[in-house]
Amino acid sequence: MFANRWLSVREDAVRRPDGSTGHYTVVDSPDIALVIPSDGDRLHVVEQYRHAVAGRRWEFPSGSVDGNDADAETCADRELREETGLSAGSLTLLGTLDAAPGTLRQRCSVFLATELTPGVPRRDAAEQDMRSAWFGVTDVERMLRDGSITDAKSAAAYALLLVHQHVRH
Repeated sequence: MFANRWLSVREDAVRRPDGSTGHYTVVDSPDIALVIPSDGDRLHVVEQYRHAVAGRRWEFPSGSVDGNDADAETCADRELREETGLSAGSLTLLGTLDAAPGTLRQRCSVFLATELTPGVPRRDAAEQDMRSAWFGVTDVERMLRDGSITDAKSAAAYALLLVHQHVRH
């Protein structure tokens, strides 16, 4: 139905278990990697303008896995450096999310980045207005509650971080 380099939309004809037929509209988009940069009780988030919602949004660094990435971990490492300038000494996979499985075929691999070294961001043209900052965990939780962070994948990634921390203790 539609395709560009970032997504395609198709309509699938299906036969349900009861024999009835129907259609599903499916959006295919490249898989993404999201990174939670952590330094003790501080987390690093980025803010940028998001055209689809006509506003600036805080979220954890993330981006599409592209042909230059061997896997989601390579993408996570690249996105972290590009968006924040940080390099991770350790990347730990926290889990994988389906962003909107009713319509969207896109997996989001979530990583915890630790042992961080600062550097200079290498943002692409669409990210030139991006800001990044460290926030304490209590501030990030307040931002999730008060609507400063509304990005669903960032909220779900934070839940994966809490589960990871709970299992370790």
